[in-house]
Amino acid sequence: MWFRFSRAMVPPAPQSSSSGCGVKTTTVLSRRSSSRGSSAGTDVANTTTSKKPSAIFLVTRPSSLALPLKCRKLPAGGVYRKQDRRERIVPVPGAGAGHAAADCLPFAPDRNCGILREPWSSETSSVKDATSTFRDSDKLEPAALEFSSARRWSIVGLLFSASMINYMDRATLSMALPVLSSDLGLGPTAKGVLTSAFFWSYALMQVPIGWCADRFNLRWLYAVMFAVWSLACGLAGFAGSLGTLIALRVLLGFGESIYLPGGIKIVSLLFPPKERGLPSGLFDSGTRTGLVLDGILIPWLIVHYGWRKMFLFVGFSALVWLVPWLLTFPSKMPNRGSQRGPAAGGTVTLRRLGAIVLNKNLLGICLGFFCFDYYWYVVLFWLTDFLVNAHHLALPKAGFLASLAYFIFAISEPLGGWLADRLIRRGWDETRTRKGILTFAFLTGLFLIPAARVESASAAIILVFGAALVGLSTGNLHVILQSCAPPSEVSVWTGVENFAGNFAGFLAQLMMGFALGRFGSYFPGFAVAAIILVMGSLSYCFIVGELKPPRAGE
Repeated sequence: MWFRFSRAMVPPAPQSSSSGCGVKTTTVLSRRSSSRGSSAGTDVANTTTSKKPSAIFLVTRPSSLALPLKCRKLPAGGVYRKQDRRERIVPVPGAGAGHAAADCLPFAPDRNCGILREPWSSETSSVKDATSTFRDSDKLEPAALEFSSARRWSIVGLLFSASMINYMDRATLSMALPVLSSDLGLGPTAKGVLTSAFFWSYALMQVPIGWCADRFNLRWLYAVMFAVWSLACGLAGFAGSLGTLIALRVLLGFGESIYLPGGIKIVSLLFPPKERGLPSGLFDSGTRTGLVLDGILIPWLIVHYGWRKMFLFVGFSALVWLVPWLLTFPSKMPNRGSQRGPAAGGTVTLRRLGAIVLNKNLLGICLGFFCFDYYWYVVLFWLTDFLVNAHHLALPKAGFLASLAYFIFAISEPLGGWLADRLIRRGWDETRTRKGILTFAFLTGLFLIPAARVESASAAIILVFGAALVGLSTGNLHVILQSCAPPSEVSVWTGVENFAGNFAGFLAQLMMGFALGRFGSYFPGFAVAAIILVMGSLSYCFIVGELKPPRAGE
């Protein structure tokens, strides 16, 4: 929200009190003089209450804020609050003494200001524990206020296209695997090692890159990592051995590690919590859209030009994306981590990281995402191979049919997020709504079991299409993390979550390669993936609690 300053008289000061339902209310004290029974300037209680206190913020350093009508220099230590519906900002009398940066949550667009964790009390002129029960997202929505709707959605569009390119580069190997393995003489075990190499660096980079995304300029961080993964994909066209391909896949995983922590962080800055389902699902649906293009474009390029020129074209042409990104993405983004304190942000030390990892909600999210990614990476890397080898389809046809399954997955992602957002706006409980849609989506993954068992190619394809409805869960599982994480630690949480997911992807490739070599069938590997996915829904339902960030110190 934009604030306008007023030189009006000093407003009433809020004082906190607790309600029985765990939501704290505000008792407003008004300053008025009385000629009978009291001297001028006496504070008299005027008890009006509300469910949510007015926003109170502290200026930690001298600062000028650009507002719609004018600019005003604010002195350090001043405490201000919103006066009325016209959003005039007025000082809270006597409340500035003794406060420091650690007392407040970050307030963008100016990092020299912060929302107090606790409101000022007229009795003690100090902070009291009153607003700590409110979610950070209810108090702060800075980036959604700083940028126009057109610019926010343009950035989401660029994230969508980056995700599309990300998965095109990542999945080129799975499309080229039947031809590439024949040229290089790779057996099932070697193919499993090659497809798993990507996850060695991708998984290990998740927590470090999440920390970087919370601390550094995302405009340049995302651009540099994008360039790294595009070059790694293009250089695969020059590879002449298994070792070279493995090294380039490791480099590809290093570059692509920014995709989810960076994207989730940007969405959490651009949109308030109740509107994040659609943009989260939309930007992540670019990954499946990339697979759709892969299924159509990659087999055609391989048939007509060979797998080497295919890698060269897909990798190096993607660098064009950097131009609109650098032109559109702002050079500065609001930083919710500029203030100190475990809930407000600050440097994530090893001790703090340990507390993050042991958070119950994050543990449940990581376990659920582990199960989701195990299933997803089995489908991603082995579906085309399954259609070619188990049902003897030509590579172009198998790639096209696989792309249709990925397309269903892609359109399901924003659809599931949009549906949850719509129901929540109508008054449905956010926690139950998002978990309910996620559980339904995970159960559709069971279609993968009969798909691997039936002899008819048509029946198998229809069942695979049903299994692709798992995509309905994706937008909601990302919002679950955004809602549970402190705003300044969203990327770190995402990094921990994605580490768990990609460790599952690493295991999935080894297990599929082993099962295929041991049993000569795709059924055992597909069945294990579907059962693991259903177990993930139990984690989201029973381990992850209410969708709200932890309190300070948790």
